[in-house]
Amino acid sequence: MEIAIDALDFARIRPFWKAVLGYADEVGGEGPTEPLVDAFRLGPALWFQQMDRARPKRNRIHLDVSVPHDEALLRVGAALAAGGRLVSARRAPAFWVLADAEDNEVCVTTWQGRDA
Repeated sequence: MEIAIDALDFARIRPFWKAVLGYADEVGGEGPTEPLVDAFRLGPALWFQQMDRARPKRNRIHLDVSVPHDEALLRVGAALAAGGRLVSARRAPAFWVLADAEDNEVCVTTWQGRDA
């Protein structure tokens, strides 16, 4: 399985997805059009498909990335440093909602705070 993200500017959003997923460059490929892969080869590859114009209400995605509770703030911080933005931390530490530069959202989730 692979995941594709429709994007206008790969170079602008790829670092965010690399950081938030904890992924790596595919062997031999570090450019903005190259896929990202799970370093442990357990998760699906992530690649980017060129759009010719913005489609704000079509083909949007939302991923949940579950991480150990003691890694969550590091992952959130890395994603923000890579060009992402914080949409909401209202339910943290259960989850933080982040978005890339083109407003594709992802939640970084933990098991903590799920009963609240």
